[in-house]
This record gives sequence, C-alpha cells and structure tokens, in this order.
Amino acid sequence: MDIYAEITNRIISEMESGIIPWAKPWVASGGCVSYATGKPYSLLNQMLLGRPGEYATFKQVQQAGGYVRKGEKAHMVVFWKWVEKEDEETGDVKEIPFLRYYNVFHIDQCEGLKARHAEPLPQTANADQKAEAIICDYLKTSGVKLNHEQGDRAFYRPSDDSITLPLLDQFKETAEYYSTVFHELIHSTGHAKRLNRIAGTAFFGSEAYSKEELVAEIGASALVHAAGLETPDSFRNNVGYIQNWLRVLRNDRKVIVSASGRADKAVSYILNA
Repeated sequence: MDIYAEITNRIISEMESGIIPWAKPWVASGGCVSYATGKPYSLLNQMLLGRPGEYATFKQVQQAGGYVRKGEKAHMVVFWKWVEKEDEETGDVKEIPFLRYYNVFHIDQCEGLKARHAEPLPQTANADQKAEAIICDYLKTSGVKLNHEQGDRAFYRPSDDSITLPLLDQFKETAEYYSTVFHELIHSTGHAKRLNRIAGTAFFGSEAYSKEELVAEIGASALVHAAGLETPDSFRNNVGYIQNWLRVLRNDRKVIVSASGRADKAVSYILNA
C-alpha cells in the first residue's frame, strides 16, 4: 500500500466535509503574567522580564498580605500612556504617546504569595517506545538538537539546527505530542545539509513557507500513522492544520499531492537516516 497516496486521499476526503477548525494540541504555559489580573504581558515585556511566572508590584504584594524579601531587585515593565497636549499655535488638542514604566517582582522573590493563575498541565500524554525510537535514531544520526521547555512554542530553527518543543506534560493526547515532534523533525530534513528543501527567503505566510508547512504536517501525519498512534481526532487536527495553510495557496488541492511527494522523501530520510 502506498501510505502517502492513502493519506493524501484521506486528507482530501476529510476536507470535503467543510472547514475543520485546528486546535493547538498543548496547554500554553511558562509565560510572564500579571499576578493581579492573570493577563500575559506584552511581547516586549515578556522579553524584559525573561523568567516565566507571575509578577506583582510592591503595593500588590502588600495588599495580598505578603512582602518582598530583603535585597531582591525589581524588574521593569513598560507601557504606553496617551496624554492630551494642546498645540500652542492652532489650539488643537492631540494625543501624544509617552513611554512609562513601573517595577514588579516575581512572586518567588516574595514571601506569603502563591501562584494564582497557573493552569494545571494535562499530564495525560504518555511516552511511546516506538515513536521515541524513531526520534532518538534520527537525532543521533542527524545531529539535530531537541530541546523541551515549559512554554507556548514549537519550532525548528535552521540557524542552529535545533528544535524547541513544549513539555510532554503540556499535551492532552499522546498522538498530538508526537505529531508535533514529527512536524518539526520533518522541517529539519529541509536543512541545506540534508534535503535542501527550505528556502532561505521564505517568510511567514509566503507561498514557500505555506508549502513547507504542508510538507511538515503531511509528513507528521504519516509518521504518527507509522508509529501506530493515529486517532480520529489527531488525524482530523492534522487535516485542520493543512486546511489552514492551504487557504494561503488559494485552496489548490493539487499542492497537497506535490507536498505529499516531498513529505515522502522527508519521512524516508528520517526512518533511514
């Protein structure tokens, strides 16, 4: 049986049922959030704070019945505040943005405070021996680095030939975890020193980027199937992801057949590397 022809036909058949919503298969965790509101800080402030967790102002710590330990240093959080200013010549009132800041402390720098907004991790996905063997063999022979961190990102970085994934405990389903791992492994096969498939000029949302996403997801679906982990829900989510990127390519389903051919080569490379 030609597994790629089978999966391609099944993907197209599933699409006939209409729009399939894609659901992120892991629970986001590890960001910087406000202790008072639970809302995540802006991307800039996430970078300034650096360490994941909940942050509170000195006053918020006191109001919560805690205190900042002696010697702890505050972290800066910035925000834009719009103020009205009258033009001296015309009398027109304009809003001018001013960059302001305030100081916050990580709750680990405090006594008497406990996390209020930490969402419990599902811890329902399990390690699978066959899938782990596929991953370990490929990493060993290819030299690709695989890192896990509690967070909200899964990606392959060609510049240092590395993959970053959320923790296994953040995934709800075993098949979805390995589908995510396999997706990034497929991306890594496109490196110039392997199958040389990833275009250096591709950018998010471009045609080249979109086609590569199709290759990675079809390849991931094939590897999940080969490992015996596929479930109806995991396959449907694969299709939903493919459908999202296919819209960028004007819903040309012939692209799926082309991507399937590239996925075939990528999966063969992983299994035989």
